[in-house]
Amino acid sequence: MSVKTQIEYLRRTLPEGVTLVAVSKFHPVEAIREAYEAGQRIFGESRPQEMAAKVPQLPEDIQWHMIGHLQTNKVKMIAPFVTLIHSVDSERLVAEINRQAERCGRTIDILFEVHLAEDESKSGWNIGELREFLAGGAMGQFTHVRPRGVMTIGTLTDDIELNKSEFRTLRSLFEELREQFGAEFDTVSMGMTSDYSEAIECGSTMVRIGSMIFGERDYSK
Repeated sequence: MSVKTQIEYLRRTLPEGVTLVAVSKFHPVEAIREAYEAGQRIFGESRPQEMAAKVPQLPEDIQWHMIGHLQTNKVKMIAPFVTLIHSVDSERLVAEINRQAERCGRTIDILFEVHLAEDESKSGWNIGELREFLAGGAMGQFTHVRPRGVMTIGTLTDDIELNKSEFRTLRSLFEELREQFGAEFDTVSMGMTSDYSEAIECGSTMVRIGSMIFGERDYSK
């Protein structure tokens, strides 16, 4: 099926209130343009260099989301234009995003990435660490970042119930933290091509879908 067909299918079938991030990492500008022409405006990338190279080649009204692990020394590459950073996994990274956003005269929206998967190689705060960080009031010093919600990557597994358990845990944490941050804290980013239906069932408000739209990626490039 074409990119256009897949975008149209998702836009037709995703529930109201669930935002689609088209994960365009490792896919060419031409494929992104095809999705754009089908009405998609939000795209997710995992490498700052790739995102920065694509931005000037594509329409200015695209919203760029950073969904991959972000090193502090790469924040400056995306700070002038990134819309939302999903993968904020440490106080050090929050501080650097704040610093680079201030340099650009911007406020950058962020999500706290939470590590719930059984795969220990995944990034993210554990729940206790995140609670402790936020309880200490440290976010008050970072005036150029805006916490918008939480994100997780589910365990890569055929065990649907395990994924649902992880997703329900993240949703519960989101409800807890929303009491602290208020109405602007409105995003639960969870669910990809293989598990987005389960994620939505468990309360996702934002799904990150790539291969279903663009086909398999060529990781050799």
